[in-house]
Amino acid sequence: MITFTVFGEPVAQGRPRASTQGGFVRMYDPEKSKDYKDYVRLAAAEHAPAALLEGPIGMVLTVYRTIPKAISKSPKKAALAEAGQIVPTTKPDVDNYLKGVKDALKGVIWKDDSQVVEVFARKRYSARPRIEVKIKEYSQ
Repeated sequence: MITFTVFGEPVAQGRPRASTQGGFVRMYDPEKSKDYKDYVRLAAAEHAPAALLEGPIGMVLTVYRTIPKAISKSPKKAALAEAGQIVPTTKPDVDNYLKGVKDALKGVIWKDDSQVVEVFARKRYSARPRIEVKIKEYSQ
């Protein structure tokens, strides 16, 4: 099993942007998403296997977002949020975080993110924002 943490405020995968260049449409990642993927690659590289994983893969992703000020003003609510009893139901969606992390790990942990056949992803609040990633070769 490969386990690592990406510290700092998580960034969800942004919508692709388009520009026209020489009469052709060119799609590209928003700058913020691109920079965050580079950061995830850097964090994952320390835990990369000697050879890229090739078979089916299972993945667990836990996204810890900063506790909003409206909640953190109340110590009782902040404690509930930290304990996972109050969870983020606002945007961005958990799958947008997942998409960015999967894209970033291509060529670092696995050959292609289509190898990921099983995923468990969740959003939580924490005073220490981060993304925790667990990857294992899939077995039934």
